[in-house]
Amino acid sequence: MATSDAAFRGGACPTPEYTIAYTGNYTTSADANARPVPPRHLLAIFLALSTLNYLDRQIVNILAEPIKQDLRLADWQLGALTGLSFAVFYSLLGLPIARLADRANRPVIIGLSLMVWSTFTALCGLAGSYVQLLLARIGVGCGEAGGTPPMHSLISDFTTPQNRSSALAFVSLGNPLGTLIALASGAWLAQAFGWRAAFMVAAAPGILLAFVILLTVKEPRRHGDAVPVSAISLGDAWRELRGKRTFWWICAAATATSVANYGQAAFWGSFFLRNHAAEIAGRFPGVGPLAVVGMMLGLVQGLAGMLGVWAGGFLTDRLSRSDLRAYCSVPAIALALASPTFVAVLFAPGFITAGLLLIIPVFLGGFMFGPSFAAIQSLVRPGTRATASAIEIFILTIVGLGLGPLAIGACSDYFARTMGNAEGLRWALLLTAPANLVAAACFWRGRRTIIAELHPH
Repeated sequence: MATSDAAFRGGACPTPEYTIAYTGNYTTSADANARPVPPRHLLAIFLALSTLNYLDRQIVNILAEPIKQDLRLADWQLGALTGLSFAVFYSLLGLPIARLADRANRPVIIGLSLMVWSTFTALCGLAGSYVQLLLARIGVGCGEAGGTPPMHSLISDFTTPQNRSSALAFVSLGNPLGTLIALASGAWLAQAFGWRAAFMVAAAPGILLAFVILLTVKEPRRHGDAVPVSAISLGDAWRELRGKRTFWWICAAATATSVANYGQAAFWGSFFLRNHAAEIAGRFPGVGPLAVVGMMLGLVQGLAGMLGVWAGGFLTDRLSRSDLRAYCSVPAIALALASPTFVAVLFAPGFITAGLLLIIPVFLGGFMFGPSFAAIQSLVRPGTRATASAIEIFILTIVGLGLGPLAIGACSDYFARTMGNAEGLRWALLLTAPANLVAAACFWRGRRTIIAELHPH
């Protein structure tokens, strides 16, 4: 069933038949039988899951300075703690768990994974040394490996391509929402009760939600809510993905921007505390600097991030009705605009100015989540969706989260020898400024092939 590029770029919206149909080895049943709107309770549960995912992942960032002082760490050790220790096992376990999710009961996988990572988050609070804390963070990464790929696969079974970007953007709101809660509550708890208490409190909701998922979320493959998908071997899945050039351009873009996002997130708290501590103390007497910085970062990254994620998904779903290249062009333009404003944050003359400027790159950076996740889920057969998500997450996590904070920490230590801790960290963060431009270029390159690969002839 062939359709020209012009049909997708023209004024008329393509019919559902043309939007979701595949030929050759592709199956149409899962998308054709998907519900027009995913069940609200399912989206609410997965939003909570995504929120706890990022809460437990990001809370260590606002606790970095207290941990550094308590355990007497260097910045490169903070980078390994916030990034590499989590990323390696998160990435390595993601693919085998995703392969299992493409065949087995996904809610059970998600619920057990949530229980594991919540338990290890609590163990972070009991760590008595850097090595113990590092091992606990590895455990968090192992648990979280079983969260996102099965969740994306489940949501895609309940959506059609016309509303998939919005649905995935909705659950991706957990990224900024979890970050908001982690930074704001983590800073307050650490200042009032110590950094160990913050980990303990963060772990509790995950144990409860794990039981909710295990007891209430059903696997649609076994309960008639979706047509069962035949098992696809890893070799077949790899051959399918290998030929999807758009998939690899999106992976490259996500990896580039994750180097900036994860690396910067790991050190934003330290940056503001080191460069604006005197102003914070003067403007907010009687309130600890850590609490002020945590609240500011939480509100900016949380609220602006949520608006950006929602706007990206909403705008892409609307524009993709007439031009499927919107899956790539929307995040490309947003990330290109985000890069220069990030540089302005680093050299802003004061804490308030820097915080206000930070709203812009955080808002624009959120545009990529819905479009990129939706494009990847729509590019492949239903039986390959969790695997495709896991491969993307593997690449961006091992490079972005694994190396981003570590590289920034190492550069900060190096620059600090001559510039001091505050300026050293500023210039280390500046090195990540081109990353969003690289990501924008990769998304823009993906526009050339996405129409043909979303609708193969």
